[in-house]
Parts: sequence; C-alpha cells; structure tokens
Amino acid sequence: MNLLSQQRLPTLVVLMALSLPAAGCAESDNGAVPQSTVTAIIGAHIIDGKGGEPLANGVIVIRGDLIEAVGSASSTMVPDGARIIDVTGHTALPGLADMHVHLGQGGWDGTTADSLGFQRYLNAHLYAGVTTVLTLGDAGPHIQQIHDELKAGRLLGPRVYFAGPVFDGPEPWWPEISYAISSVPQMQGYVRRLKAAGAHVIKGYEGLPDEMLVHLVEAAAQEELPVIVDVFDRNGSAGSAATGITAFAHLGGEVSDEAIEIMLREGVATITTATLADARLRWRQRGGDFAEAPLVGAVTPPWVFGPLTDVVIRGQGTSYGSGGTEWRSTLLHNAKRMFDAGIMLVAGTDAPAPGLFFGEGIHRELELLVEAGLTPLQAISTATRNAAALMKADDWGTLEPGKRADVLIVDGDPAVSIGDTRNIAVVLQGGRVVDRQQLEFDSSTDPGYRAAGSVARPW
Repeated sequence: MNLLSQQRLPTLVVLMALSLPAAGCAESDNGAVPQSTVTAIIGAHIIDGKGGEPLANGVIVIRGDLIEAVGSASSTMVPDGARIIDVTGHTALPGLADMHVHLGQGGWDGTTADSLGFQRYLNAHLYAGVTTVLTLGDAGPHIQQIHDELKAGRLLGPRVYFAGPVFDGPEPWWPEISYAISSVPQMQGYVRRLKAAGAHVIKGYEGLPDEMLVHLVEAAAQEELPVIVDVFDRNGSAGSAATGITAFAHLGGEVSDEAIEIMLREGVATITTATLADARLRWRQRGGDFAEAPLVGAVTPPWVFGPLTDVVIRGQGTSYGSGGTEWRSTLLHNAKRMFDAGIMLVAGTDAPAPGLFFGEGIHRELELLVEAGLTPLQAISTATRNAAALMKADDWGTLEPGKRADVLIVDGDPAVSIGDTRNIAVVLQGGRVVDRQQLEFDSSTDPGYRAAGSVARPW
C-alpha cells in the first residue's frame, strides 16, 4: 500500500510501512493484526481523549491491535523493526464514536429504510474517523446480522453496538422498528429475545409512561442490559430520570434543578444530539453545496443531493420534524448546564436526517458542544472516553496502553480549533490503516440501491 498517495497528504512520511495492512472491521477475529506486528506513530501532538492537556512530540507504539505505549519522544522507546508512521505537524486522538445513529434507517430523510445499502453508511463512518457507533432503533435480525458479520471480519465498518427495535406503547411512532408494548410479560419476553440476539442496550420510547419504564428497567436488569430512552418532552425530566434508566437519548427541553439532582444521584447520562436541531432548522445547508462538503460528497451517492436540496433549501417534499432557534438554544444551554453539574455527556447525532449525515455529523456535534461552552478537549472526551464509559467498555475510547489501537490523525490542532477534527489524514482501526480511498462512493461498482418505504407512523 502506498500510504502517501492513498492519504493524499505528502507531509506524512511512512517508513517501512508499505506492507502495513488495511483495516477490516473493528472487532474482527479473522483479520486481526498479528501480535508480532509493531507500528510506531511518531511526532504526534497527542490528545488522549481523557480531557487532559495534549502531549507534544509524542509516540504511540502499537503491537498487533493494541496500544502498547504512549509517551513523549524522549521517554518512549520505539522497538527495533517497528513500522514507522511519522505524523510530525499532525494531531493524534482516539477514533471517534457516535452513540446515537440508526443504521437501518439509512434513507437520507430519516424516515425511509435502506436494508441493502448499509455498507455505504458503514463506509461513511470510517471515512470520517468514526470507529464506533451505537445504533438505537433498527429491525432486529437485520442489525444483528450486520453486527455479527462485522465482528467476524466479513464486513468492513466501525465497531457496532445495537439496541434492535425500540420499546414503545401500543401505537408506536416507528411501527416497523418497534415493539408495541401492552403488558409487562410481553416486555420481559422481548427483552430476553434481544439479549439472546446479542443486543447491547434496550431503548425505551415515548409511548411508555414512567411507570412502564420502571418495569422495562427491571426486565433489562435481569438480563444485565442498560436502558436508554427517548421520551420526547420527558427527556431530562425528574420522573423519567428516577426510573433507573442509564441515559436519555437526547438533551431534552427545560431541565429542572430536581431533574439535575436525580440524574447526578442515579448516574443518568445524556446523549447530546444537538446537531439534530441544526438539521431541523436547516441553517447549515442553505446555499451550500452538499456534494462538495468534505466528509459528505466523497461517500454519498449523487442521486441523494437533488431531493435533499429540495427539502433543505427549497422547503419542498418531505418534512422532518420541526424546531426553532429557541429549541436549539435550549439544547445548547442544557448541554453546558448538565456538564457543569457533573452529568456525563456522550456525543451522538441521531443520524440520518435531511442535512445530517453519517460520519460527518459527529464532527458537527463536537462543534456545537464547543459552541455550548465546553472546551474542545472536553467535547472530544464526549465522543471518546465518555462513549466507552456509557457502554462500560474498558478496551477502547482513549489512547493509553492496553486499549484498542483506534487512532484518528488529523491536520491541525483540535485542542485549539475543534473543526480540525475534520482534517483527516489517517485512520487506524485496531492497528490497521484504513484505506479511506476504498471507502469513497464509486458509481461504477455501487449497485445503486435506493431507500424504500417508511418506518414512520402512517397516521
């Protein structure tokens, strides 16, 4: 592999690395990097994802798929024979995580389904340096198969955690990807079913009142599964926070002092999804050229841009939710208020939606968290350390010995300018260099699948 030409950044120098294998999938056992393979990233400005000050002129030693050492150039030995990636002038940080997506709702409008085109969406995440996602609402067997094939190494894509169908009331908002719950025994049976399928979390939805959420949490606890909820106007509410849930899926509306106190006491986290407000307001995209946007145009089929432009810029066709500038301000205010109170914020986007794209969206989310008042380093931690903490994972999320070698190398310094996370030079996943050019959309090889139907409530 010619990494220089692949990454199109002549400032990067790769020594003894022409045979460095390209990345497969995040959890692959079949395609694991041999433990005898040692790679050293040198000259890096290192952001470890834990929130501390960056390390200048740092070294990251990777053995197989794990980080072996992180430190300064003066104190960290590079093993003899290591493959060297010289990233002088660039910043290394952990691969990013988007902890609220819907891979089965691959349609650009957020309501249509795309069961066949999922590889494009996996590609879009990796292309943008997103090495982990949590998908919170999909057809069960479909997302289970995607997860299993990624883990087995037969699919290319980020590490995927999944919830499967959401638990909603008798008249669910998303019928095709929901369990319509009418009794506690029914709920318990579905939880056991998802546990057997390998689900990592349970998602409760708006149609379940708080008293039913208590039963859902109890059923999930029997299977050692956390519960994340989207309960619309009750997101961030004291009543829902007191049910035993692990996290809210969105920042919510007005949050009371009582709710903050309960969330702190119960350890309830919040997934941010502030960029959803931008998508609904359609501010970012007005007058913009989607096809030329970095991290979007290269991985998006060109036939998406016509109807997307009609919806976002001209206001025609399908509508996706609503929300005004006051709602956006409330979300950002909530983010800072919760952060200052000590509530764990976890970055997520709720992609896809019109103008909200897989992969690119998490970079916008970090920018909005900085706009809310977090420092760039604090924002980065929401998509690295905090994301892993939400899943109680101790093997990824930060750059430190023993963690998986998921590394994002960017041009610039995101600790100073958060937008520099977009300036991607190299992505390493499990110690392997991702061939980003391979992930770009190619009309000559793409089968041309279109999203079909809708998973939204028809009344």
